[in-house]
Amino acid sequence: MRNRITLPVLVVAALAAVAWSAAGQARPAARTAVAAVCNPSSEHLVKSGQLTIATDNPAYGPWYAGGVPKGSKWKINDPSTGKGYESATAYEIAKQLGFTKSQVKWVYVPFLKAVAPGPKSFDFDVNQVSVTPARAKAVTFSDSYYDLNQAIVVNKGTPIARVRSIKGLRLFKLGAQLGTTSYQFIVSEIKPLRKPAVYPQNAGAVLALKNKQIDGLVVDLPTAFYVTSVQVPNSKILGQFEVGGGATDHFGAVLAKGNPLVTCVNKAITALRQNGTLKQLQQQWLAKATGAPILK
Repeated sequence: MRNRITLPVLVVAALAAVAWSAAGQARPAARTAVAAVCNPSSEHLVKSGQLTIATDNPAYGPWYAGGVPKGSKWKINDPSTGKGYESATAYEIAKQLGFTKSQVKWVYVPFLKAVAPGPKSFDFDVNQVSVTPARAKAVTFSDSYYDLNQAIVVNKGTPIARVRSIKGLRLFKLGAQLGTTSYQFIVSEIKPLRKPAVYPQNAGAVLALKNKQIDGLVVDLPTAFYVTSVQVPNSKILGQFEVGGGATDHFGAVLAKGNPLVTCVNKAITALRQNGTLKQLQQQWLAKATGAPILK
């Protein structure tokens, strides 16, 4: 991993690096209130004049969308398409900071590596990373760009599919991705009688559910809708877990510990929340993530 270096960046629109139009002519980045008030000299970037954003690979929907262009190194979806909730949000944050789309570079960083201590090869990471006190000791988190509940996915017609309470789930074999709040929710809130299964990536957990190696998969609610609609035929969302008691999750951008760029990223997120952009993007990309029954 390349060490993070400290370089001043010209974020104010009048001095921003240029993007190229289809005709090959340069045009400056749009000026925003955030870009105007943030101090460029306080920004710590991997590369001057460029915003380097990381995520995992494969890049799953509904967080990323648009597929994979020919020659792309990404799987499932290429984050540079600007489609999907996290990709679109990342570009909106970049715009608030004064970067054009052409000044954004995406890099692949595994989930566990992104939240580990040490220097980073990215300016910030957007990969459905939940904000937790333990992780905050190793990295710096931005403010939340999405709040959500946990949910459980099961195969239709199986015994667990008839369960209507958290207590009823305790008899079954549950699974989740290693190091996620979904796993922590299983352990601390559901408290199953059987040891839950853990997987390095969510793809492994999804395959285990599909092969009926586990009875239920705990994931965040939008991911649950993707699992049932795309990944596991004949599956359903058994329910979601009520706000409180650890059920509510908050996704934040991940930065190297102590990186002052977080101040500007937070200003950008605040602006996007206040002007309705985050809500619009949620409606566009995550609208299906509603209506699942609450399990108590």
